[in-house]
Parts: sequence; C-alpha cells; structure tokens
Amino acid sequence: MNASRRNFLAAGLALPAVASASRSAGPEPQAPPARGSSSGPVFQYRTLGKTGLKVTTVGFGCMITSDGSVITRAADLGITYFDTARVYSGGNNERMVGAALKGKRNGITLSTKTQARTKADALAHIDTSLKELGTDHVDIWYLHARSAPADITDELIEAQQEAKKAGKIRFAGVSTHQGHTTLIPFLAKHPNIDVILSSYNFAVDPAVSAVLEEAAKAGKGVVAMKVMGGGMGGGTAGGRGGIIQPPPAKPGNRLAALKWVTKNANVATTVPSMTDMDQLDENIKAMAQPFTPADQQLLALRREQIRPYYCNMCGKCEGTCREGLPVADVLRYGMYADSYGQFALGREHFQTLSAAHASVRCATCPGCTVECPEGVRVAERLAHIQGMLA
Repeated sequence: MNASRRNFLAAGLALPAVASASRSAGPEPQAPPARGSSSGPVFQYRTLGKTGLKVTTVGFGCMITSDGSVITRAADLGITYFDTARVYSGGNNERMVGAALKGKRNGITLSTKTQARTKADALAHIDTSLKELGTDHVDIWYLHARSAPADITDELIEAQQEAKKAGKIRFAGVSTHQGHTTLIPFLAKHPNIDVILSSYNFAVDPAVSAVLEEAAKAGKGVVAMKVMGGGMGGGTAGGRGGIIQPPPAKPGNRLAALKWVTKNANVATTVPSMTDMDQLDENIKAMAQPFTPADQQLLALRREQIRPYYCNMCGKCEGTCREGLPVADVLRYGMYADSYGQFALGREHFQTLSAAHASVRCATCPGCTVECPEGVRVAERLAHIQGMLA
C-alpha cells in the first residue's frame, strides 16, 4: 500500500473527531451505580436523543452472550444499556438476559427487537418478550433489521404506538444493518421513531457518519452496533479461491475500534458483543481512554486486512446478482460464523433464506455479476459461506 493510500485511510479513520463528555461534565445516569472503590472503572454518559434516557457510552450487546454472569457483572460495574432481541437464540437470549438482570431493572435501559412484518405478529412478540425478560415494559422496542423506508409500514408503527400507550414500551425504534443513506434520513424525519440502532464502525462509508449526525440533530437517539468492523477473530486464508477469512486482529484492535465509535458525540451508546469477563473489562476501558494516533494506525491496517472479506453494508451491490441473492445479508451471515466465531448463529441466519436463494452455489456460476466498490471478493466469499453454512 503506497503512502498516499495510507494517509487517506488514516484521515478517514480519524473522523468524526469529536470528544465525549466525562462523567463529571455530563448528566448522571438514571440510577448511579455504587462504586466498590475509588479505583473502579470510569464511566461516561450521554443522553439518548429526546428520550431523556441517560446511558453509558459503552452498552452491552447480548446477542452472542451465553454466560449470564457476564451480563450481571456488567450491570454491577455500572453499564446501564442492555440490548437483546426476540429472535436471538430462538428466544432463549431474552430469557437469559431477564434472569441475569433480575432485581436490577430500575437502574438500566433495556431494549429488545422484533422482526415481525405484521401488526398482529409484532404485538404478539412484545408480549412474549416481556414475559421472557421478566418485566412489565422495555425502554426501547425496535423494528429489527430494516433496510428501506418501505419496511417501516403503517401497521408496524401502529403496533409500536399501541404498545407505548399500553405501557409495554417507553420508546419506539428501528434497527438497520444497511441502506443507511436512504433509511436513516427517513427515520430522522419520522415523528413516531425515537431511537435508531445502526451498524457503525471504522470501516463504514463516511456518509454513514453524516446521516447519523443529521439524525442526532433531529433529536433521535443514536445507538451503534457492529462496532468491531466485522469482528476481531479470523484464521488462515486459503481454501476455495484462496480466501476464507482474514487473519486475527492484533492486540488492541478491539479497544481501538470501540474508541473510534464512542468518540463520536452523535452516538449516545454502543452495543458491542461480549462473551466473557475479559471482553467486558476491555470494553469498559473505552470510556476512560482517548482515541490515539496509535489506535488510528491499528485500524488503518485492519481495514486493509479485512477489505477482501468484510461487507460494510453500503448497499451499492443491491440487485446486481443474477440469481437475486441478498448479497450483503449472506456476507453478514458468514461474518457471524467466521469473524465472530459463532457458527450456529451464522447457520441460523442462513436458514432464513428462501429455498431458491439457499440452493444457489456461486462456485458453479459462469461469472459473477456483483462487483464490490470496496474490494470485497464477493464470489469467493459467497462460495465459501455456502459451503460452510448450507
């Protein structure tokens, strides 16, 4: 990589260059947690848009957590935002999160999600979610994994508003992995959407920072997911087409990636996945340490490492596959298996594909019609994912 290329990457990773408020200068959390000692972890807080909710800038994404004691300890240490979904682990994740947070409900902000496409299904989902979580309400209820304004139907908005009037939810949200530049501006103007949960990391298109800034200016609470830029795991490249997964990240990459996101004051909180106590302890450090030139260099190098593998969900390839594959989605399923080390999760998502799409084998296709402007070797990655998850 030449010098001008490295300089360009470094400049991009340095944005958005904004400082986060310290605890002493910012608002207090809903229920300030007790500190075991003066040398305990340092926390930063932001207000989640117009909701008024005060949340720690590092929250807890529970999707791949199987050890409830990690969640319990996070709450005991002082993290105040916890995120789950009806679909995670076939509903078992909500049950585990509810048990882990039992007795701590008043001191935290709790969110869950639904992938329902009808009002009736959505309302059934929220009732089930509340039962599994062991609570009478959630603070935020997201319409999950939406990609376009057409996904935000009137009947789903009605479901959220009915749930809000019934006291089952406090605020309505939407989560999105892709379609940022069209969906997020739409959500920013929507009077019934309070919170936006978006994929956001050092590898995304700079345009995502811009639309999130506009959403924050409009009073929407902004929460960031997929903050690690494709995960920090990896393995040895090889196999069909010479590509399977990127090499493992270097020490410090995880913390650098999280600090890159938390330094953006337009992002109220983040939901990095945490599976063990070591990850919890490392992630908490992101609230106490500044983003440095060394972090910037680490992420610039990591961006080049993951370029052939990582889809940043820009949406520019949508509709270009001759077989009609939802390319970005399939690449994301492979990311769960390869870079997150969560094969079962990747397989579970892959099995939601239609029978026609699940039967496609890119290795036998006579020339791929998909060209990624970011450098992902799409045909090779898809062939690997199909061989692994089909």
